[in-house]
Amino acid sequence: MGQRRMGIDLGGTKIAAGIVNENLQIEADMQVPTGLPREPEDLADEIFRLAFKLLESRNLSMTDLGSVGIGIPGTVNQERESVEYANNFGFDDVPFVRMLRERFPCPVYAENDAKAAAWAEYLTGSGRGSTSMVAVTLGTGVGGGIILDGKILNGINSAAGELGHMVIRKNGRRCTCGRRGCLEAYASALALVRAAKRAVKSEKSPDSLLNQLCAGKPETINGKMIFEAVREKDVLAGAVLNRYLDDLAEGIANIINIIQPEVVCIGGGLSGAGEDLLLPLRKRVEPMIYSRSSEKNARLVTAELGNAAGIIGAAELYRL
Repeated sequence: MGQRRMGIDLGGTKIAAGIVNENLQIEADMQVPTGLPREPEDLADEIFRLAFKLLESRNLSMTDLGSVGIGIPGTVNQERESVEYANNFGFDDVPFVRMLRERFPCPVYAENDAKAAAWAEYLTGSGRGSTSMVAVTLGTGVGGGIILDGKILNGINSAAGELGHMVIRKNGRRCTCGRRGCLEAYASALALVRAAKRAVKSEKSPDSLLNQLCAGKPETINGKMIFEAVREKDVLAGAVLNRYLDDLAEGIANIINIIQPEVVCIGGGLSGAGEDLLLPLRKRVEPMIYSRSSEKNARLVTAELGNAAGIIGAAELYRL
C-alpha cells in the first residue's frame, strides 16, 4: 500500500483531521471543537492528540505517515516557522509551526488554509490538469489561493493571494482589514446574506417569497434561501442577488485581467448554487475581460471537493 499522509484543517470552530492515501482520497477523518480562545501550546497539544486518536482508530501509528500537513487561517511564515498573524486566534508572530514540528515525529508542513484548499482543487478537483488556477472562496470573508506553474504564489512574505482585499469601490464600506471598499465587504457570502436581511427588513410588501421563506424572521436568512427565492422569480431576492453579482464580477474580472489563469474556481458555501451562481456571473464577467476576443480565456467553475479540500490540500503540502 502506498504512503499515507495526514491533513489537518484548523478552523475557528473545529479542527478536522484526515488520513489521505496516495490516490488523494480521505480514508478516515475526525474532528474536535477548536475551543477558542486558548494558548498556542495548548492548541498544538490538541492537534497532536487529535492526530494520535485518528491513527489509533485505524490501528495505525505515527510511523505509518509520510508527513503531516496543516492549513492555518492566517499568514504562515515558512522561513521562521511561525504564524505572523491570525486574528481569530489572537496569533501575532507565534512560532506555531515550530511547536507542531516539535510534537510530531514525521515531517510537518504548514500553509494558509485557503491556499491549502486551493492546492487540493488544483491537484484533484476543478483545477486538475491545468497549469494555473485561482481559487476564490466566498465565506465569512473572501479568501483565495493562486497556483502558477504548479506552485502556490506566496510573495516575499507569504501573504500573497489576499484576493478579498482588492478595492472595488473607492471610499466604500469599511472592511475588517481597515480599508474601505474591499471586495470582501461586498462579495463575501456574509455580505450577500446581510444585504438580503436589510432588504427584507426595509421591504414594505410582506408578499416577498424571501420574507415567507424566513417566516418573517430576517435574522434566519441564509444563502440557500436567497437562491431558492431567485429560482422562483422573487423580485426582491433577484434584486439583492443582482447587486451582489455585479460586485463579485468586478473582482473576478480584475483577477482574470491581472493573472490570466486557465481556471477560476469559486468555492465556499455559495458555490453549492452551481450554475444558478455561475451562469449570471459569467455573463457579467465576460464583457469585462480585456482578452475577451482571445481564443483562450479562463474557465469559471465551482469547486468540487467541498469540505474535503482543506484536509486533502494540507496532506499534499509536502509536494511543494
